[in-house]
Amino acid sequence: MRVYLPCTLPALARVAAAGELGPAPLTGYAVTPALVEWYASGDTEELEYVALTDAARSSLRMLAADRADGVKAAARRVVVAAEVPDGIVEAGADLEERSRVRLTRAVTMKEIAAVHVDDPSASGDVEAALAALPAADAGDDDARFTVDGAEAHELMWYATQEIPDLVG
Repeated sequence: MRVYLPCTLPALARVAAAGELGPAPLTGYAVTPALVEWYASGDTEELEYVALTDAARSSLRMLAADRADGVKAAARRVVVAAEVPDGIVEAGADLEERSRVRLTRAVTMKEIAAVHVDDPSASGDVEAALAALPAADAGDDDARFTVDGAEAHELMWYATQEIPDLVG
């Protein structure tokens, strides 16, 4: 099963050093039965894009948490795409998070298929989204619009061999 795992560049560096993304349980995003039911007219590629976008949204929150903890991190969202056995993926029934899944074990480097990362040119909009996140969570529509502005940037695709260059 293809899963999309939110990440940050500092966390990706730890993944590269450790040889796995973990520890479990891990929250990821995937094409779940609830997502298929909700997005009835979409094909697999469209549904995977929805899951990737949900993971990118979660990556923004991880980036905000890193910065709150004093971790220096570039304003770039990161999503790790992995192919994992169905047996380690548990889908919830939460309709608000149709694509959210829980992985019951760490993801090895061999299971990582690719990494999706914001182009550096997106950093201004990602910075604005980070600043607007608390107000957006409090219900401010203008702040939500700013947060959504980060999603206007497509994440760039990187092969696993390029991870050292991304985190170096």
